[in-house]
Amino acid sequence: MDENKFSALMGLIVPQIVSLISSRYSCDELTASDEFYRSKVYALLEQEDTKVWHFSPLTILNMFDEEKKTGEFVIPEEG
Repeated sequence: MDENKFSALMGLIVPQIVSLISSRYSCDELTASDEFYRSKVYALLEQEDTKVWHFSPLTILNMFDEEKKTGEFVIPEEG
């Protein structure tokens, strides 16, 4: 995927994930954004070659939840 398309995709998916984090943790979107941008999940998401962007926002939220609770997360296998 070229860089412009990937940037556009990130511009669509990240706000959805931030909104889900904000709802789940009852925090404002600025706090949710800060936590997400500091996560290992986001670090993988922003690397196009990891293909984490293939997952739904809800799946990525679940990965973020797992990291928040345990400090680690598992990348789901695509079926």
